[in-house]
Amino acid sequence: MIDDKKVLAIIPARGGSKGLPGKNIKELCGKPLIAWSIEQAKPCSDIDKTVVSTDDEGIAEVAKQYGAEVPFIRPAELANDTSPTIDVISHAINWLKEHEDYQPEYILLLQPTSPLRAREDIDGVMQMLKDKNARAVVSVCKTDHHPWWSNTLPENGNMKDFLRPAILNKRRQDLPVFYKLNGAIYLAETDYFHEQYSFFGPDTFAFKMPKERSIDIDSDIDFKIAGLLLQEKTSNEL
Repeated sequence: MIDDKKVLAIIPARGGSKGLPGKNIKELCGKPLIAWSIEQAKPCSDIDKTVVSTDDEGIAEVAKQYGAEVPFIRPAELANDTSPTIDVISHAINWLKEHEDYQPEYILLLQPTSPLRAREDIDGVMQMLKDKNARAVVSVCKTDHHPWWSNTLPENGNMKDFLRPAILNKRRQDLPVFYKLNGAIYLAETDYFHEQYSFFGPDTFAFKMPKERSIDIDSDIDFKIAGLLLQEKTSNEL
């Protein structure tokens, strides 16, 4: 726990997935995808409680097998393609307060689609919160492709204004480093989350993670890449 305060880890995992059906319990290197996130959270002494929010009984059963709590089945209106994750988190916080009188001072969002995050990443986010006197910390990684090389296109495809003049003939190494959200870790004071209804606000800081631990699984290709990286990691640890 952070300074003896309760930290609730929430792992959201709905049953429906158009990009990769059944992905949350699809086997990845010998265990269901969701199990990787549960097993990363369970040994962390800072985490007081690990809860999986799901609408799917099959996912709920697997989550329990790997040591997570599944105290409720998520309402259907919070389990469709357009349901914001923020609403899912808020529902979990409110449900636990109402039904278990459990009120954590901090919430930690661990998305099951980020199986390559490491225990050291979770510990690092916790430590940054303390060191920065932050109210929230969110994980990021460097972008794969520099955004300044991207733009929208008009209907006729003309590229007259595609690149800004300042970067014409510039080398990639000469451009400023850009970061993106990697979806792996979100940590916030519960009060701050309620104030902002977000993890983002004036007291949110970025925790940098390497790209090899930042893959976010959304497709079959992502799943295969994650499997290869996990196999390599396991081989290196032997």
